[in-house]
Amino acid sequence: MVGKSWHPGCPVGLDDLRLVTVSYWGFDAAAHTGQLVVSSQSVTPVVRAFRALYQARFPIRQMRPVDYYAGDDEESMAADNTSAFNCRLVPGTTTWSQRAYGRAVDLDPLENPEIQNGQIDPPAASLWANRARSDPAMIRHGDPAWQAFTAVGWKWGGDWTSLKDYMHFSANGL
Repeated sequence: MVGKSWHPGCPVGLDDLRLVTVSYWGFDAAAHTGQLVVSSQSVTPVVRAFRALYQARFPIRQMRPVDYYAGDDEESMAADNTSAFNCRLVPGTTTWSQRAYGRAVDLDPLENPEIQNGQIDPPAASLWANRARSDPAMIRHGDPAWQAFTAVGWKWGGDWTSLKDYMHFSANGL
């Protein structure tokens, strides 16, 4: 992680991060295991949420720590990778992302893009910006993914009013 997703100056120390291994259903309808890095206080809610996703058979393309992509969020999102910790700022700001604290998860980013001022991120997710589209990996208010994370007290970026970050769940709603 050092020099990839974590570096000196990050708002959370390495000693507060945990590698969590969870089961998930892939887009191939087979069971897989994946890994996420989260803060120590996020372990229990994240494991509970992913247990609920597994029971609901919610599809996830892949799940690897962002270090697999040298800490590059854009590469990770372009690969439709579900991930958590990455010590980075909110793009265009001087504010740490909740992922920099290990308190957020981005789930299936291609099917659940961020949309702000007409800009779609990741750019390859333009087909899924149309939220009327039907796809089992698309997250909607009240669906199994939304229920899994809200049941553990986390908030969904798709419920935001200033922008929509459909892939994003976080402990404090930011």
